Amino acid sequence: MAENGALIAAVDVGAECVKAVIVREGVGVVGRAVVPTRGYFNHRVQEAMDQALDEAQAGFDDLSEYAATGFAANAAASATIILGETSCHAAGAFYHYPHAMSVIDIGGRESKVIHVDERGQPEESRAIRKCAVGIGTFLMFAARHLDVHPTQLQELAAAASEAAAIGSYCSVFASSEILERLREGTGREEIALGCLQSVAERIHEVGGFLGPVRVTGGVAEYFPGVLKSLSELSGHDIEAVPEPIMAGALGAALKILHPLAIPAGA
Repeated sequence: MAENGALIAAVDVGAECVKAVIVREGVGVVGRAVVPTRGYFNHRVQEAMDQALDEAQAGFDDLSEYAATGFAANAAASATIILGETSCHAAGAFYHYPHAMSVIDIGGRESKVIHVDERGQPEESRAIRKCAVGIGTFLMFAARHLDVHPTQLQELAAAASEAAAIGSYCSVFASSEILERLREGTGREEIALGCLQSVAERIHEVGGFLGPVRVTGGVAEYFPGVLKSLSELSGHDIEAVPEPIMAGALGAALKILHPLAIPAGA
């Protein structure tokens, strides 16, 4: 448990981005940073932490505790505690919506549907099948080959008359199909829409959407069109939490400030 007024750091070390937050108890978030993943994870962790601490006008020695979560959490060598992604995303979403819900964590690598109870604890987690992982990486690949900024993929897709055939079963095959469609001369707009629908189909297949559905993770931040396609496909009103890319890091900090009855590795 953090001390009164303590300064807490947390990093979410993902496959596409490293996210860092600095939280002061009784105040809230006082520093944040998002750094694209490239090269060695430990270097990007340090870069993100430096930026977040600079915004918080604090130094590393001012921290009471330092939590890490995410795909490469072990790259945060100075972290005092490692926390599981599921419980961190549940806590990050619950901070904004303090009620029972389904949380869909859509990150660069693995995506999952998490049932969160009225206390903010994850009751059940359903992961996407292994061959369909890498959703965020797939969408970044799509944006690069369609020559648009990732946030403009939805804008491109909105101009499509119909979706191009992009499979949803395997991320590797789907990436190859983008190149095939481009070679065939298929319109960029149709390919963009096909990519968004491909991702929505992968997540919809997981199922288990109960009650309000909220989304965390970088895909919700940079590719809002996926949520639109998923809403249409599932019939649910699916919305992103505020600053969805920061939800995992925020949740990790909150679990130190206000620990829930969840094992650290949950």
